[in-house]
Amino acid sequence: MSKEKRLRILLDTSFILPTLGIDVNERVINAIRELKQREAEIFFSRFSLLESLWVAAKLIRTGKFSYKRFLAGLESLFKAGRYKLISEGPDTFMKAIELYRLGHEDMIDNILYATSIEHNLNFLTLDEELKEFIKRNRLRDTLILP
Repeated sequence: MSKEKRLRILLDTSFILPTLGIDVNERVINAIRELKQREAEIFFSRFSLLESLWVAAKLIRTGKFSYKRFLAGLESLFKAGRYKLISEGPDTFMKAIELYRLGHEDMIDNILYATSIEHNLNFLTLDEELKEFIKRNRLRDTLILP
């Protein structure tokens, strides 16, 4: 598959959790397998890592967290070359604020969606509420739901 036609995807937090050793549902696993088969170019944001830390903190409280698996996942994200870290610029944050003003209160989702716009990426998410919000407000739809 040529680079020009390669699917370019920004992952929502749910889709980096398995790499970090955190269990997710089968829908997420199947979507990740599909990306691998399609040889998609995969991007992630530091904001998803922040959200992953909140998930990890909850798991630590329940005793269901593996520090070793989480560290191996972090090293994979940053060093293995499969995932690419994306940078957010001022336009991303201004767009995120605008989304909040329009009524979408999840600022992490706002930042991730705005990042997909800024970098011309598809945004893989499970968030049907965000999809509806984008549709209702006639915004550019970059979202892909598995």
